[in-house]
Parts: sequence; C-alpha cells; structure tokens
Amino acid sequence: MPSRRWLRIIPVALVMYTIAYVDRTNISLALPSMSRGLHMDPQQAGSAAGIFFWGYLLLQVPGGYLARHWSAKRLISLLLVLWGACAVAGGLVHTERQLWLARLLLGVAEGGVFPATLVLLTHWFARAERARANAYWMLCQPLAIILSAPVSGWILGRWDWRVLLIVEGALPFVWLIVWTLGIDDHPDRASWLGAEEREYVMVTLLREAAELNCASRPGFLPLLFSRSIWLLIAVYFLLNCGGYGFLFWLPSAIARAGRFSSLETGFLYSLPYVVAGLTMVLNSRHSDRTGERRGHVALPLALAGLFLSAAVITSGRSSILAFALLCVAGAGPYAAIAPFWAIPSELLPREFAGSAMGLVNAIGALGGYFGPLVVGVLDKRFGDFRFAFIALSAGLLAAAGLSLLTPRRPTRQAVRR
Repeated sequence: MPSRRWLRIIPVALVMYTIAYVDRTNISLALPSMSRGLHMDPQQAGSAAGIFFWGYLLLQVPGGYLARHWSAKRLISLLLVLWGACAVAGGLVHTERQLWLARLLLGVAEGGVFPATLVLLTHWFARAERARANAYWMLCQPLAIILSAPVSGWILGRWDWRVLLIVEGALPFVWLIVWTLGIDDHPDRASWLGAEEREYVMVTLLREAAELNCASRPGFLPLLFSRSIWLLIAVYFLLNCGGYGFLFWLPSAIARAGRFSSLETGFLYSLPYVVAGLTMVLNSRHSDRTGERRGHVALPLALAGLFLSAAVITSGRSSILAFALLCVAGAGPYAAIAPFWAIPSELLPREFAGSAMGLVNAIGALGGYFGPLVVGVLDKRFGDFRFAFIALSAGLLAAAGLSLLTPRRPTRQAVRR
C-alpha cells in the first residue's frame, strides 16, 4: 500500500499545478478565435502565447530561495491568488497589447510556483524516490490538457474564448482552500504522518544532505555559473522550445488540416498527452529503479525529434499515420522532465538547490517563448506548419545530445519505499 506521503502531498500538488498548467495553456485552443477577435497575425499570436515565459523569469530564483528559507506552502498560497487574478484578466482584454500584458503578468504570478514545489518535494521524498515523485506531480502537464481540452473545446463552441479564460482562471481561488489545509512544509510538522514513516523520511533526508555538504563544492555564485548548470539550462531550453511550440500550435494545425468543431479539435488535441502521461510514469519508474538519469532524458527527447520529423514526412501521404506519429512525438518532452529534474536535486547542496533549480527553470523556460514564436514566424513565412515542426525536431535532437553531457550522480541509493 502506498505511504501516506504519496497519497497526501502528491495529489494536492498535482491538482494545484494542473490548474496552473490549464491557465497557462488554454490559450492554445483559443488562439484561432482570439486571433480573429483581436486581429492578430500568426507572429503576433505566437508572441502573445509565449510572452508568459518572460514574466516567468522574475520569481524563479527568489521563489526557490523563499521556498527553502521561508515556506513553500505560504509562498504558493500567495501565488495562487495572484495567478488567478491575472488569468481572469486575460478574458477581459480587448487588444493584442492588453493580451500580451495579461500573459506577461500571468507568467510573473506563476513564476515562483514551479521551483517552490520542487523544493517542497525534496522535503518529503528521498533521492531514490525523487524521479517518481517529480513524475507523479508533473503528470499535471499532460493531465491538464487531457482533462481540459475537451471541456475547453465545449466552452469555446458553446460560448467564446472570454468565458473560457474567465471560468478556468477562477479555479485557483477554489483550490487555495484545499492547498492551505492539505499541505505541510516538512514531515516533522505533519500530524497526519505516522511516526515510523516520519522518522524514515527525516533520517534519510538528513543523511543525504550530509553527504552533499561533506563533498567538495564551490560557493553559491561559482555554482550558478558552472558548466553543469548551464548544460542543464541548455537542455531545458530546447526541451521547452519543442514541447511548447508543439503544444501551442497543434490545435491550429489540426484545425487547418480538416473541418473539425471546437469539441472535436479538443479531443484530438488531448490524444498526444494521454501517451505523454503513460510514458512519464513508465520512464520515471525505470529511472528510479536503475538509478540512471541522463539516458532517461536523452532517449525520449531523441525519439520525439525523430517521430516529429517522420510525422512531417508522412503528412502528405497519410494523415492518420502522421497524427499517430505526432502523438508519440508530443510525449517525448514530458517523459524526459521527471528524470531531468532529479539531476539537480541529487547533485546540489540543499541550501543552494532551490535557487539553482529556479535559475535553470527561469532561463530554460524561455524556450516556451521562442518555440511558439519560431512556429508562428515560419508559418507566416511559408504558410505551412511542416517547416516549423522540422525546426522543433532539430531542437529536440540537440537537447538529447546535450543531456548526455550532464553530470552523473556519484552514487546510487537503494529504494527503500
């Protein structure tokens, strides 16, 4: 039977970030109608979708620092309120510039949530459990699309994109209550946790922290500018270019490929993320079982790049085969995420880990701006998504190669629970 930690911490964090991901990505289904309503060309639409990630920069390093030295629970509580207000504001805009500003501020509000949650999980799950903990929490990313895409498509068909953004933007205010009551920052503060399990977690985490602290290591600033950190940034940047370029523009590509209703487009859009959810769990479980991280990042990214290119090549011959290949390609970046985020948490001293992961996420997440923008620019230039998807494929293959250069974890810990 799963321990109480897995049944308490993961579901509450999963739903919280699922809501964040819905509010971040629901613009993808709304882009065609928003573009008409706000008179945006593809390049402007791509910029408005991706500007979120420039705002996302602001609170990454401070968010990791505050979560480590103050409280991840309290920080995320504040950010739930802020991002809910910004998400609702996105449904009230009347110009492209107003949409651009609303998306930028939404990025600022969500910016501290990711590093804060990563820090929270390091307080609850030992090294040998971390890829699975990351994966189960990060299931929010494909899960958000699987659950919300058909509903969002129905809302778009029944009302319009304004109703969509306002209704889904209000969800953080509802979940704030559950988050406040359900989450504790550390095991020693959780009255619901059994004594045996609390002792296991605290002793294991203290031992792992001592191992890292005893190792020879540079100071904080040299660490942030080390080769290892910037390799991680490069991999994550390219991963996000491919993942978000695919995510934000796939509904438009589906709509252009055939006459589908908003509801039908929503269902088709969700299929690649069903595959993504399955591969995330399987890849993370195997990574924890073997103690290996780099290959579990590189392989899904390489397969994603290859299958995305194959989908482009076959699109003129068989639309069904091309879409099946897209489903597999879209899963690759998601399958790589959990073992990727296990790497810095296993290599860095605890007092530095939150800020360093925030830096990696801050700069790497800019791929979420440049990926959709590149797709929009190439689509505007050539009037065809195939050229853009080939560019995304090349980025994913480059990310796979760079991930093999990231540091290895010096020792492997056995899985106890």
